[in-house]
Amino acid sequence: MKSKEEYKKIFRRKAIESLRKISKARAKIEDKKLLQELKKQFDFKSIKRVLLYIPLTMEVDVRPLITQLRQSGVEVYVPFMEGKSFRPLKYRLPLQKKRFGIYEPKNSRQYRPKKIDIAVVPIIGIDPTMRRIGFGKGFYDRFFEKEKRNIGTIIFIQRHLCYAPIILTDSHDVRGDRVVAGYRLECFFKS
Repeated sequence: MKSKEEYKKIFRRKAIESLRKISKARAKIEDKKLLQELKKQFDFKSIKRVLLYIPLTMEVDVRPLITQLRQSGVEVYVPFMEGKSFRPLKYRLPLQKKRFGIYEPKNSRQYRPKKIDIAVVPIIGIDPTMRRIGFGKGFYDRFFEKEKRNIGTIIFIQRHLCYAPIILTDSHDVRGDRVVAGYRLECFFKS
C-alpha cells in the first residue's frame, strides 16, 4: 500500500504530463474561454486589489486580464519569491526571469497591499477537499497560511481540471473558494 505522499507524487507527475501535452494552439483557445469565465467572477466596480501570477507554459495565460484590470484602475499584484514563500508585488514592467523560470517584476517594498480582494491561483490539480495540489514547493501554502485573513476570494485556475478522487492534501494546503477550469481529468490510482 502506497502512502498519501507517494500517491500525491504520482498524481502530480500524471497531471503535469497531461498538461504538457496540450498544444500551444489548443492552449490559446482554452485560455481565451477560461479568461471569459474568470471575468464573470469579478465585480469590476468593487474590487481594488487582485493577486494574479506570471504564467508558466502549462498555466493559463492571465496576462490579458492583467492588462484589462490595470486599465480599469485595479491594482494587480503578482508573487515575488522570497526564501520559501513569496510576497505580493505590484505588477510592473520590465519583468525578470528568476528561479524556476518564473518571471517577476523588480523588487520593491513600496507596493505592499493591505488586503487582496481576489487571489487567482494556478493549480496542478485538486482533491475532494478543494485544496490545491501544486508543484510541491509550498510557496503558495506558506503565503496563504500567513496572509489568509487579508485575502478575500481564492479562485483556482487550470486549463484542464486534474482531479484526484482521493484526499491527497493536508490541512496546510491552500483551499480554494472556486475553480475555473476546462474539462475534468481524473487520475485513478492502482496500489
